[in-house]
Amino acid sequence: MNSSYKPEVTVFYCINAFNEKAALAVSKKGAVRLKYVKMACSSMVKDIFILKAFESGSDGVIVFVCPEDTCRYTEGSIRAAKRVARVKGILNEIGIGSERLSIFNTLPGNTEAIEKNLRETTARLVEKGPLFSAD
Repeated sequence: MNSSYKPEVTVFYCINAFNEKAALAVSKKGAVRLKYVKMACSSMVKDIFILKAFESGSDGVIVFVCPEDTCRYTEGSIRAAKRVARVKGILNEIGIGSERLSIFNTLPGNTEAIEKNLRETTARLVEKGPLFSAD
């Protein structure tokens, strides 16, 4: 595996579940390139947006949602979880693999959990390698 490989990850997040500053520590270490998609509610993440992120070159996608009991819109995180599960099935069917898509319940103030989720996801993607080879 190329030691200079840095996975590109698209992060969809609810403004009530994630803080970009928390991700700064992980991305500053140079282990990953992050693209952010901010949403008023995680229920706004649609299947097509997740698939488009992969089509656009992301090696992985993470969706950060509020814990179910804290969602301002009652069921936003539940809807997002159902969509992520559906897309994971599609990714398996087309040979990409569901492990390239993750969903985490977090709160924006929980910097440690956000950093941990990003580090673990990045490590898994480095192990898998690039989704598309440059050849």
